Amino acid sequence: MTPPAPALRIIDTHAHVFSMTMPLAEGAWHTPAAEADPPLFLRTLDEHGVESGILAGASISGTNNDYPLAACDRSPRLRTTVIVAPDCPLEVLQDMARRGAVGVRFQLRNVARVPDFASTEYRALLRHIADLGWHVQLHDDARRLPDYLPGLEAAGVNVVVDHFGRPDLEDGIGGEGFQRLLRSIAGGRTWVKLSSAFRLGSDALVLQAASTLLEHAGPERLMWGSDWPFAAFETQVTYTQVLNDLSTWVPDPVTRHRIAFDTPNLFFRPRHDQD
Repeated sequence: MTPPAPALRIIDTHAHVFSMTMPLAEGAWHTPAAEADPPLFLRTLDEHGVESGILAGASISGTNNDYPLAACDRSPRLRTTVIVAPDCPLEVLQDMARRGAVGVRFQLRNVARVPDFASTEYRALLRHIADLGWHVQLHDDARRLPDYLPGLEAAGVNVVVDHFGRPDLEDGIGGEGFQRLLRSIAGGRTWVKLSSAFRLGSDALVLQAASTLLEHAGPERLMWGSDWPFAAFETQVTYTQVLNDLSTWVPDPVTRHRIAFDTPNLFFRPRHDQD
């Protein structure tokens, strides 16, 4: 007899917290449309039965990580990635780790000048990331992933790629970028988030990407994230909708539980599980 599926436990591995009064970086691509503060995010998690959340460093704040770190200070249910300069001192990173930081985010989409991960500064930063037990959170279009993945693989850091790897409508899952992502996953240090499907522009492409990732990566290398509060899509997307999307992409309840909880729980070890 097949054992019953476990009750779905959920960790949201991709969300942001914004304030309409927080300082923004010069040239920020988005201005928060409404308050999306930590208390509101925690209430949203509670309303949907989600246990904890991993915040993603927000590029609109540049290297100012005060807001998400303060959110982690206030709640052991939250952790965050940060955006830092490549010469960020180790002691600063260590202090961020004590406050709940778990990785460094490289938000490279639409960024013309991309990092040289072979440079002295970036090699030092990647060593610090590895030594802290952190990960690199990578966001860019799939077609540019081959520019970064070899250097990150050579550095020996864990990599979490945002938003299905962002395959585009022209290249799809057959494009070299998405195929390079699959090879990186096979190498054992790369994970992918099933998140922000509404940004990909095609339900069919999302289903193809989800199915291919399940086939090649399995639930051990996949996690789910909401991308709350859905920046630039605030009036078009709801938390209920993105939760329901996971059931569409992953119909099997056991596999869905592994993606929604088991894999991120092992990867991030949320702080409330350590108390």
